[in-house]
Amino acid sequence: MFIFLAASLKPGRADEGMWLPFLINDILYEEMQQMGLELTREEIFSLNQSSIKDAIVSFGGGCTAEIISSEGLLLTNHHCGYGRIQYHSTPQNDYLREGFWAMNKSEELPNPGLFVRFLVSVTDVTEHINGQLNERMSVSERNSKISQLSDSISNAAKNGNQYTANVRPMFSGNDFYLFVYESYNDVRLVGTPPSSIGKFGGDTDNWMWPRHTGDFSLFRIYTAPDGSPAEYHADNIPLKPRHFLPVSTSGIKEGDFSMILGFPGSTDRFLTSHGIDYKVNVELPKRIEIRRAKLDIIEKAMAESDELRIMYASKQSGISNYWKNFMGMENSLKKHRVADSKRVQEETFAQWVSKSPDRQKQYGDVMSTFEKVYEGYNSFGYFSMVYSEAVASGPDVLRFARSFNKLNELLQNGASQQDIAQEADRMKSFVDRLYRNYNADVDQKLWAAMMETYNNNLPANLKADIFEKINKKYNGNFNRFARDVYQKSIFADKDRLLKFLDNPKKRTMERDWAFRTATSVFAKAENVMSQMKENSDMLSTARRLYVKGIREMDPEGMYYPDANSTMRFTYGTVKGYQPANAVYFDYITTLEGVMEKENPDHHEFVVPDELSHLYRNKDFGPYGSKGLLPLNFVSNNDITGGNSGSPVLDGSGNLIGLAFDGNWEAMSGDILFEHELQRTISVDVRYILFIIDKFAGAGYLLNEMKLVD
Repeated sequence: MFIFLAASLKPGRADEGMWLPFLINDILYEEMQQMGLELTREEIFSLNQSSIKDAIVSFGGGCTAEIISSEGLLLTNHHCGYGRIQYHSTPQNDYLREGFWAMNKSEELPNPGLFVRFLVSVTDVTEHINGQLNERMSVSERNSKISQLSDSISNAAKNGNQYTANVRPMFSGNDFYLFVYESYNDVRLVGTPPSSIGKFGGDTDNWMWPRHTGDFSLFRIYTAPDGSPAEYHADNIPLKPRHFLPVSTSGIKEGDFSMILGFPGSTDRFLTSHGIDYKVNVELPKRIEIRRAKLDIIEKAMAESDELRIMYASKQSGISNYWKNFMGMENSLKKHRVADSKRVQEETFAQWVSKSPDRQKQYGDVMSTFEKVYEGYNSFGYFSMVYSEAVASGPDVLRFARSFNKLNELLQNGASQQDIAQEADRMKSFVDRLYRNYNADVDQKLWAAMMETYNNNLPANLKADIFEKINKKYNGNFNRFARDVYQKSIFADKDRLLKFLDNPKKRTMERDWAFRTATSVFAKAENVMSQMKENSDMLSTARRLYVKGIREMDPEGMYYPDANSTMRFTYGTVKGYQPANAVYFDYITTLEGVMEKENPDHHEFVVPDELSHLYRNKDFGPYGSKGLLPLNFVSNNDITGGNSGSPVLDGSGNLIGLAFDGNWEAMSGDILFEHELQRTISVDVRYILFIIDKFAGAGYLLNEMKLVD
């Protein structure tokens, strides 16, 4: 979705907007020039010549990264590379705790499954698709037609080449664009600071300002010897990029122009007041509650041994990040009265609709439909939240068991031994990956807690049938239920599962509590989701018409589509803010703040000895200024999840920082941009260079960068 602005951008409002970089119009461009942009539009985004967009990649599909050297060196966040750092870590080589630095290319570590994706081209296909749609279609008919047309367009775009392509809807399905990408699958870890730098402040400081976190890591893209994308091979060579970002060492000051390009994941800037009330009263509190329960179990286990700490590090980080995000969003939505702001917008829309019979015919039912939709969702209580948090992302064994549905069908249907053996062999190939970050004792505790959550939060008509048997047999004792599951289930133990796959038996699956539970809860979910489909379809139509009407209501207005993991740019200035009465937060922090927060007895605030030594001696090299070493800064750029790892650029297109977070006071920003409060938190690039050079002793990496003063 999107949020609408006045017909012209007013001073102080230029911070809002996740703009499509291939649609930089005159108003946007002139505003950026007035603020300090020195680049042409083509130097930012071009399909025909090298431009900044050629240095920006989607990193693993969930983050952003940028190329900062002529040899394919990638910069992204520490938390974006966290899963890969964990992958290479063991108690003996604990890269999470100690950091890792390849001192030459032969030491760089491959990462199976990791990819980066370059945007190659974009085409507006709105007219082609909308020309074959009409308002008489049902939602299913409309979606089916869009899918058919999109597949045809995408297949034509990638025919005979190595590209991938997809058509993405914009403005809630009113516009459509074809995006073509080129992916590279040989991406190697080059360097990462220890977590005491990359995650300094941990959950305590997450989403907070002032911040003192060196949230960065380095990777490198490799290609086949001819420069084409290739899977990992020892003969591969570093990528020769079309463009890489120069790195500025000149520093920043308040008021400086800042621009960010990246792949923001999801926003909902036109969520209605009904949707906000649902989030605040139903969705967020329950998600927060269940995530906290999972974190309590996982974090207790992680404190018991280095093996468990490493094993669950990435999972804990993922759960915790949005646990705190949800709390901040709930608080901000209430504090800033966002639903009230939306009601004002909705009343303006309703008044506009009422002034024309044609508008009443097309848009007259939109607002009442939103109301009906959320009344419908409320009738399903906490189902969506409980299913998402306790089941779909709950205990591992539940998901392991679900993945064996095909084998079970073959066994149940009396398939040939050859077909059964073939499927069993296929499942064997996944076993090592399934159990790589699995501990039975931890998962058993998660099973007990999450199955009890499921049982206690859902009424009988929304609960899987298996729970009648579970409650009858275990009388509400979910710890006993979990103990039986993990003592007996083939899915709770890798060796038991492999033994079963050597000779699969139908009766074994039928009697397995884990498989029975998984089959029942996932089947019930499909049933309930089908019941909710009427509400989902109504919501889809209402949103599309609402957005269409808003654009029609102010045809000269400035609009941008909601984030949907496609490339966007945002521009603003380096700027502090006032979070509360009589409180002002400066725009920059320094290493001084790390030392002020240091607490050797708290794992989130431990400071490495070498960093303390460099601080005491003020050994900052060329990266400090006036006896201080800059660390993080804030700007009023408009970002969200997926922008993690995005470059912060100055007016000349030089790298000045690395975006990694938003601020607590504006956690409702995905729904309504808070102009006075919303800030992007970034690592100052001078701190990144300092850590690489002075702390890690990997200054050779700077030699391949283009440093500009």
